[in-house]
Amino acid sequence: MLFWIFFAVLVIQRLAELLIARKNEKYLLSKGAFEAGREHYKWMVGIHTCFFISFLVEVLLYNKQPAFWWWIPFSLFLLAQCARVWCISSLGHFWNTKIIILPGAHVVAKGPYKYIRHPNYVIVTLEIITIPLVFQAYFTMVLFLILNAVILSVRIPEEEKALQKATNYNAHFEGKHRFLPGDDR
Repeated sequence: MLFWIFFAVLVIQRLAELLIARKNEKYLLSKGAFEAGREHYKWMVGIHTCFFISFLVEVLLYNKQPAFWWWIPFSLFLLAQCARVWCISSLGHFWNTKIIILPGAHVVAKGPYKYIRHPNYVIVTLEIITIPLVFQAYFTMVLFLILNAVILSVRIPEEEKALQKATNYNAHFEGKHRFLPGDDR
């Protein structure tokens, strides 16, 4: 029963995020924004969808149970959820699952974006680790850590290129680490 509650909350959360993203996308497009990275977005959606399917199948097929130390990855997962809300609220209308760029906009450099360029990708990576660890779904964790690294190796340069062309991205983030707090300047 615990697994089904956890899984249902994850799915509901993702669906709610997609609704927020769709609303923000419509708003930004109405203001003259454009989408970048459309070619890889379907792969990203596929990877994230398959993550949940793999997690579900691994836990059910192998009757995985929470580890006796489940509270450690679960606590990190909850911390990641707080950070996700911080990201979404910091970006406001600019938060999206797609790369939606509003030309001439000033990039958001507050909240977690004050410290690193891509906090949301750090959060997603932490989730890919912690969600399977709660139920000892190690295959799912390892496979999707690799797939996530591959898709981010395409997505992040695409996103940064579009932001550099159309916004003041370099003025705020040049020299700032992508994933760790600090400044290279």
